Amino acid sequence: MKPPETLAKPKDGGRDVPPAVSLCVIQKRADFLKAARARRIAMPGFVLQARARDEGDGIRIGYTCSKKVGNAVARNRAKRRLREIAREVLPKHGKAGYDYVLIGRRLETATRPYHILLADLEKALCKIHQPRPKR
Repeated sequence: MKPPETLAKPKDGGRDVPPAVSLCVIQKRADFLKAARARRIAMPGFVLQARARDEGDGIRIGYTCSKKVGNAVARNRAKRRLREIAREVLPKHGKAGYDYVLIGRRLETATRPYHILLADLEKALCKIHQPRPKR
C-alpha cells in the first residue's frame, strides 16, 4: 500500500504535518548487526547508526536501549521518544534505501528536552550523509 502524497491538515492551527512516509521497523537481529558495522554518529541524547542497503527503496528504522538505560519503564520511555523524533525527522531528512538504528543513552534520552532531541537527529542525519573525507 502506497502512503498518501498530500499534506495532512494542521492539527495545531499552523504547523504543517509532513506527508506519510513508509517507515518499516527493523526486527531481525542480523539487520541490527549489519547496522552496527556501518557508520555511526554519537549525539548527547542517542547514537545513530546508518547503512545503505542494496535491496529496497524505503526507509527502515530500528530502536534499541540496553539495560544500562534503566528498568523496563525507563527503556520503554526512551524508545517512545526515539520513535517520535524519528517519525517527525526521517520523512524530511532520511534517505530511501537506508537502515537507521537509534540507540538510547542512559539518563539523556528520556530527560533531554524534546526540541533538542529533534535538532540532534537532524544534525546527525546531515553528518551521516556527508561524504567521508579521503585519506
